[in-house]
Amino acid sequence: MNNRHGESSTDHDVSFFNRCVTLQSASMFRTICLLAALLLSLSASTRADESAPVTTEDIAFKAQCDGSEQRYVRILPAGFKQDETHDVLIALHGHGSDRWQFARDKLAECRAARDAAARHSMIYISPDYRAKTSWMGPKAEADLVQIIADLKSANKVSRVFLCGASMGGTAALTFAALHPELIAGVASMNGTANLLEYENFQDAIAESFGGPKKAIPAEYKKRSAEYWPEKFTMPVGIAVGGKDKLVPPDSVRRLVKILERLERPMLVLDRPEGGHSTNLEDGTAILEFVISKAKQP
Repeated sequence: MNNRHGESSTDHDVSFFNRCVTLQSASMFRTICLLAALLLSLSASTRADESAPVTTEDIAFKAQCDGSEQRYVRILPAGFKQDETHDVLIALHGHGSDRWQFARDKLAECRAARDAAARHSMIYISPDYRAKTSWMGPKAEADLVQIIADLKSANKVSRVFLCGASMGGTAALTFAALHPELIAGVASMNGTANLLEYENFQDAIAESFGGPKKAIPAEYKKRSAEYWPEKFTMPVGIAVGGKDKLVPPDSVRRLVKILERLERPMLVLDRPEGGHSTNLEDGTAILEFVISKAKQP
């Protein structure tokens, strides 16, 4: 039977069905597009949150040990929320530098520390610790103890990790030996473990420690990690260069041998042809090792 347009009933039914399918498909397509747009919007929002700029602050505080004003740089991870639990990574600068070295410098050691903190959403701290010639003397030690206490008071802190290079690598080992209860893992790059033996920068070290080693040998021994291997109850990462003349690796190598006998969790990257520097890969490796091996609270 034909309708007034000359179509058969069957043709009309097929045409009507096709139009319905077309309309339905168009409606479904619009719905899919709307859902896709919504998902893209949510994804973009998530990406924006993840890639949000980190917060960098220059923090001043009054040192409890002598009343002086001291400073550290605090870098909060992207999307930081104060009511959430975070680990802390403290990075200690080298001789002649200050808090901004590990906060801004493009040196491989500094980049390795910043990148590790960012990957693990850590609160990142780069203190002066009595810059520029600290060597972790008594006042620098007191400042770092105070900074850790303040961080735990103001934030939900889980674990505290410590790293550094050169003077900072020495200072990291010293502080970990003095305060193992505060440190979950330590990574030292091109440091020394024996300040009684070490001969460079003696004027700066004497000023920091309160006198030359001949006058106060006990103070130098106290701050020499090699004499206190039993204190290293946390994971340890070590990077040294065999041709390092500025901070020779011998004392750290001796400490490593003792820690091996004690079966401490440890990653040692000893480069026989290396000098007074640690590349990005080695710095990253020892930091990731101590973070992954550290005990959960």
